[in-house]
Amino acid sequence: MREQVRAWTEAVETFVLDVISERRRGKRAALTRFGLLLLSLLFEIAVRTRRFLYNVRILRDSTLGVQVIAVGNLTVGGTGKTPVVEKFARELQDQGRKVAILSRGYRSKPPPLGRRLLNKFLLREDRTPPRVVSDGRSLLLDSEQAGDEPYMLASNLKDVVVLVDKDRVKSGRYAIQKYGCDTLLLDDGFQYWKLRGRRRDIVLVDGQLPFGNDYLLPRGILREPPAHLARASTIFITKSDGKSALLRSRIIQLNASAGIIECVHNPMYIEDVFTGERFNLDFVEGRQVAAISGIAQPESFEESLVRLGGKLVYAKRFADHHRFTQQELLNAINRSKKRQAELIITTQKDAVRFPKLDRRDLPILFMRVEIKIISGAKDFQDCVRQICFR
Repeated sequence: MREQVRAWTEAVETFVLDVISERRRGKRAALTRFGLLLLSLLFEIAVRTRRFLYNVRILRDSTLGVQVIAVGNLTVGGTGKTPVVEKFARELQDQGRKVAILSRGYRSKPPPLGRRLLNKFLLREDRTPPRVVSDGRSLLLDSEQAGDEPYMLASNLKDVVVLVDKDRVKSGRYAIQKYGCDTLLLDDGFQYWKLRGRRRDIVLVDGQLPFGNDYLLPRGILREPPAHLARASTIFITKSDGKSALLRSRIIQLNASAGIIECVHNPMYIEDVFTGERFNLDFVEGRQVAAISGIAQPESFEESLVRLGGKLVYAKRFADHHRFTQQELLNAINRSKKRQAELIITTQKDAVRFPKLDRRDLPILFMRVEIKIISGAKDFQDCVRQICFR
């Protein structure tokens, strides 16, 4: 039953994305777009009203007495947020801060339904401790319990505390009291206004698709109007091609004081999903490659394989955050073999959702990437310095 619900949800999500990007034509798609536009207007009213209620203190925020860095974006999906969170966590930890990453845990396994309903019915505070993905020493949860991004961050950052809870005030307090953390990194936290204090907002803008079609959800991909970029302390242009003059100009119009950093996703190495064996990037060069992905913007991943010298002979795309079944992977292996693929390559984010396979007729690898700053390195160092020595 759960798999059927997930399949239906992904099908609806794919249909809506095709409609708003205008890949679907015809009367049905046009009527859907009109309906989504009406919902988008209501969504914008709700966003502005919520922001107003926080500004006039009708909705109250909390402070925990430590540094808070919220890393997020104006749009849904695909800006490359996780590597930026990792870069900040690593840099701050190297500078002597005790860092905890607080995540909502999108599509992670939630607490039991009965407990959640009882808490809501009795109007009582949920005192369940946050899920500890990593205590800074050991990886304690799998990707299904933790969520893709928190699990990936905990895997890559062995000495950083990673916690998952919808209430990040609660998980922040837990990180301070239990682990002595003095710096809280909110993963996807730009819209999380409940936790303020000594806070800096780091906002990511996709260099390839900055604001989508400039509509708010669900007619577009914006969570907030572009004008709200004014709240940002630092702005990252991700997936930059180094030719972002027009985008930089628009960003400066919206926020003239924020530091602007341009970066790319830089491949580091290729790793076997199941054995952990690592290969240099030139392992891909000259080989026939199949790509499997369940991310928001698979095109940039597939293009990166071609830039490494691989010949892309087959590509299978699933919905963002798709949790793969063994049969789906076996089907992909069979189709890859028919296209004479020598390797199957996926993203690290997808690899954490792969089940164990009874047979592997082709090597299945993932590409490990990191953020590489190509412009604005001084702004990044200034940002870190202000956090560490404020």
